Amino acid sequence: MEWEEKKEVKKERVYNLFRCGYVEVREWLKETDIILIPLGSTEQHGTHCPACTDSIATELPCQIAAEKANVPYFELMPVGYSPQHLHPPGIGSGTVTFSATTYQNVLYEIGRSLIHNGFNKLIYATGHTSNMKAVDPALRALRYETGAFICCYRNDAEAVPGLFKGTDILENPPEEAPGWHGSEVETAECMYFEKLYGKQLVHLDRTEKDWTHPPKWITDVSDKFTKANGSPFLTMNGLDVAWVPMDHQEYSDTGLIGRPGNPFTASAEKGKRIIEKKAEIMTEFIEEVKKIKVEVKNRDYWNRTFRPM
Repeated sequence: MEWEEKKEVKKERVYNLFRCGYVEVREWLKETDIILIPLGSTEQHGTHCPACTDSIATELPCQIAAEKANVPYFELMPVGYSPQHLHPPGIGSGTVTFSATTYQNVLYEIGRSLIHNGFNKLIYATGHTSNMKAVDPALRALRYETGAFICCYRNDAEAVPGLFKGTDILENPPEEAPGWHGSEVETAECMYFEKLYGKQLVHLDRTEKDWTHPPKWITDVSDKFTKANGSPFLTMNGLDVAWVPMDHQEYSDTGLIGRPGNPFTASAEKGKRIIEKKAEIMTEFIEEVKKIKVEVKNRDYWNRTFRPM
């Protein structure tokens, strides 16, 4: 059948390295030694937000910042470290996770490949806070082995309240955890993406405000502990006293985090402002990274003197 597509293809610069041919990759390397690598996650985000919430949180600002700073970015890594978001076997949560070991190896292999290509400065950018628990061994291995500049930039929702301190963009008070799971920030970002995507992803009619609490197996024996957010810490007398491996559903009945978690102040316009502010600050960060001098001493993918595990 004759191909009927008549639309003219616009010749524009391709910033996503995944969409480039090697000619374009070589052109990029003549201009810059920096590449962004967005790290998302695929996990439950309450009854109202999609499993891609944390991926939206980093993919969009990375795309904008790449163009502003004129650097390439790699394709979004949609799977992260999220075992705490798995529901019991056979009960669907939408969560897909790597083990810590697998995740570290994947990040390491991507990094070694990009360094082999000729990049000297790798900016991994996470939209999921718990990815930070697992990334350090891989990042250290890459740095110690090659001498490249390696970092993990924060695009996660928990970092957002600090960006807007003193402004009126966030309405939820700190105790309503605006930057935590499924609350104001993440819901707003998803609403903005929803408008770009053209299909409904956010379902506020499915949720209510929800209160975070210590796990029942703790409250059954002690009333000393509190749980204000989604961090792995237990709080006693107002202090984070112990890091306890807990499943998300043990301290949040719906997946929403806060005292209470409140997504109802979110809007697409607010999400747009959050994404653009993230991109603005990320662009400033990239411009400073451009000034850093590094000397890669071991670029060959196969010449490995150190492994993350």
